[in-house]
Amino acid sequence: MAVSPYRVTPARIGNSSGLRLPAAFYRDHPQFAGAAGQVEVLDDTTLLLRLEPEEQQQGEVDEDSLMLGLFLDFLSRQALASDQGPVLYTEAMAADDDELLAGVAVDAADEPLGT
Repeated sequence: MAVSPYRVTPARIGNSSGLRLPAAFYRDHPQFAGAAGQVEVLDDTTLLLRLEPEEQQQGEVDEDSLMLGLFLDFLSRQALASDQGPVLYTEAMAADDDELLAGVAVDAADEPLGT
């Protein structure tokens, strides 16, 4: 396996501290998305991180949810990097979206639970 270094950055997670892996890591290694693991300190500047991929019920990664997650991460970064910050979703925007989607057939599998 070829070695590909990824830069990690510190992250605040609730009351805990953590390390954030870049989106490129998950694009290159989707099996680790959502994986838990263990960290072992080897010396003062070296950690060994062992991630344990979750077993998929169907035996393969759900590529649609991975791509959606990556897209939403991208949108979040763009919104936060904007000089104006995030834009609030208004009732007028919702009405425009409803008008745009009027008459579009939705597959029953895509409907929310309980409908």
